[in-house]
Amino acid sequence: MVKKKKILVILGGDSRERKVSLETGKACYKAIKRMGYKVKKFDPAKKFLSEIKKSNTDIIFNALHGKNGEDGISQSYFEYLKIPYTHSGVISSMTAMNKVLSKKIFVRKKILTPKYIVLSKKDFEIKILKAILRKKKLIFPLVVKPISEGSSIGVKICKRLTQLHKEIKKLFREYDDLIIEKFISGKEIQVAVMNGKSLGAIELKPRRSFYDYKAKYSRSARTIHIMPAELKKNKYREVLTIAKKAHISLKCRGVTRSDFKFYNNKFYLLEINTQPGMTNLSLVPEIAKHIGINFKDLVEKILQDASINR
Repeated sequence: MVKKKKILVILGGDSRERKVSLETGKACYKAIKRMGYKVKKFDPAKKFLSEIKKSNTDIIFNALHGKNGEDGISQSYFEYLKIPYTHSGVISSMTAMNKVLSKKIFVRKKILTPKYIVLSKKDFEIKILKAILRKKKLIFPLVVKPISEGSSIGVKICKRLTQLHKEIKKLFREYDDLIIEKFISGKEIQVAVMNGKSLGAIELKPRRSFYDYKAKYSRSARTIHIMPAELKKNKYREVLTIAKKAHISLKCRGVTRSDFKFYNNKFYLLEINTQPGMTNLSLVPEIAKHIGINFKDLVEKILQDASINR
């Protein structure tokens, strides 16, 4: 029986999303404890492999976010230790975190995504950038961001070339590769998918320029949540279908959240998150609650997926 098993909630870590991971992990730990599981917490900021091995756990609830947590690195450790774990596997996690790799798959699967180009620090020249933007017909406003970050970290919307150049130089201090894509205005729509089934779509109305880190995790940002999203029935069904297709295309497991923009009657998939937040402001629990799945049951379904599919 699953509830006799020992659960290890891994949270925190050393990424720039550490704070959010701690909140997600603590919320999930409390839910798992209320269910009657034997459960412990572990923060791998300093130690990792040896401590997990010593814990003699049966299932890992992976609550890590960002680099080393949802990009296939931690998943490869869990695979090496042969411990069942929640959420997507090594390749799916790595592909989803890398915005270029995932976009290539979206394009191949005929899932609409904003046009983009990739910039490398070692090859960057403003003259070449201008020529590429003209060739690709990428007109302002444009979005520049790191290729492998989550929670909108490092994302900048630029309205002119001078601003874009300034933001690129700043980001190149920390990252070797960047992606520039066409900014899509319109409605912010997010869809939760669990075990290959779309749960629902929520609409966000941020009071900021876009749904950035502060809008996601701060009550003071006062982002308006509309559940279900205000879409015509056929368009609502369409976005659920696209999210499911993206989830399956990347061979994801467990829960994912797909981020869309709805503009000119079309859905543009921005990215897919293989380990969405599970805090009191997070969207997946809100979507699940709307269809009758409370937080505790949502966490249990995620755990059961790990125990069944490994």
